[in-house]
Amino acid sequence: MAPILSSRQAEELHKSIIAYLSANNLPNAAAAFREEISLGEDSFDAATAKKYETLLEKKWTGIVRLQKKIMDLESRNETLQTELENATPTSLSKRNDPASWLPKPPPRHTLESHRDPINCVAFHPVFSSIASGSDDYTIKIWDWDLGELEKTIKGHTRAVLDVDYGGPRGGYLLASCSSDLTIKLWDPADDYKNIRTLPGHDHSVSAVRFIPSGASGAPSSGTLLVSASRDKTLRIWDVTTGYCVRTIDGHAAWVRDVTPSIDGRFLVSVGDDQSVRLWDISTPETEVKQIMFGHDHFVECCALAPPASYQYLASIAGLKKPPPASSTAEFMASGSRDKTIRVWDSRGTCLLTLLGHDNWVRSILFHPGGKYLLSASDDKTIRCWDLSQAGKCVKVVSGVHEGFIACMRWAPSLVKDSGAANLENGEPGTPKRNAAEKASSDVQVRCIIATGCVDQKVRIFAN
Repeated sequence: MAPILSSRQAEELHKSIIAYLSANNLPNAAAAFREEISLGEDSFDAATAKKYETLLEKKWTGIVRLQKKIMDLESRNETLQTELENATPTSLSKRNDPASWLPKPPPRHTLESHRDPINCVAFHPVFSSIASGSDDYTIKIWDWDLGELEKTIKGHTRAVLDVDYGGPRGGYLLASCSSDLTIKLWDPADDYKNIRTLPGHDHSVSAVRFIPSGASGAPSSGTLLVSASRDKTLRIWDVTTGYCVRTIDGHAAWVRDVTPSIDGRFLVSVGDDQSVRLWDISTPETEVKQIMFGHDHFVECCALAPPASYQYLASIAGLKKPPPASSTAEFMASGSRDKTIRVWDSRGTCLLTLLGHDNWVRSILFHPGGKYLLSASDDKTIRCWDLSQAGKCVKVVSGVHEGFIACMRWAPSLVKDSGAANLENGEPGTPKRNAAEKASSDVQVRCIIATGCVDQKVRIFAN
């Protein structure tokens, strides 16, 4: 058989094998091999042995990495080939349509600096900043456009469980909450100085969200904040004074997540009591409008459907026409450790149960275009559910992270005439005016999604 290696390559391989055997305490095997190939001391001294000692292992692991990269490239090539073969003029035009954009690999950026699992991410309503909170007690501020770390914020003494941007227009703040029982407010305009600490919860604070303007008792636009805690309560705070203006009891166990409606009138909360609760906070006395049961395990996350989704969800609910956009809490979704997502209407009816994830559902959000619901799970995937097809799973983004996906957020849309953030995708921020009055032509959808993971990485997916 003709030799595959050149004489020089063969000599290097022989020296690498002898060095490997010697380094791994196999002197007899090394001596026998040297004798077999007639390699004397003059051509293989101690310095040569040191040079070739780890070469074989490096080559071996390098081949494994290259094989994995080749497999990834082949998979990506196959996906692109399929897209090309199925491309039509209509599908090509939709590629640049924000209303139909869905995330796909590879991510634009992978942001690494945290030393422990990441629990939360939040986009600045206007600028290209994103905050992430971690079990390492820190918050990190990144430029998601450039993929660069801008600042590390220290102040909490336990894990940071949630972060959110919001507040009065022109005076946006960053709020964070932690297992240290506190909520902290940071001022991005003053180098993220800690301007206030809000104590009051009796256990870990698991979620925090700015409430858009419109809620009763707000002295000015966007000054209210809602928090959810393991102490079984929700609390509403005035960020200008730091006072707790309302405590909401009702959950029988840990409250895991809370989200406000785009007009600030309603809240949806979920928790370990396996319930989904819809609250009306527009009156002096908080009223629970609906309590929904159906999940078989702790409920991890929730989202309110934007008015853009009403046309699809109304059909599923059997309504002749969609509810008015001014009615901001008509439909909602919840994700649970029972591996399912449930979609509900405001009357407490479960319209859809979405099955497909193989592990806990950790985060859900509605596409700002209204047609899709996205979910992230401990099974390391993002799933995209088409509401125009009764919740059919139309896309699975696999291998998003190397570990459990803990959080996912969509960048808030921009209102073009002012640069203020829009809330039609269910993300926090302060709308410029009532959702029903917004003209869609004024809104610029930003096709950017961020995910955070126990692998200590934030990944940015962008159009």
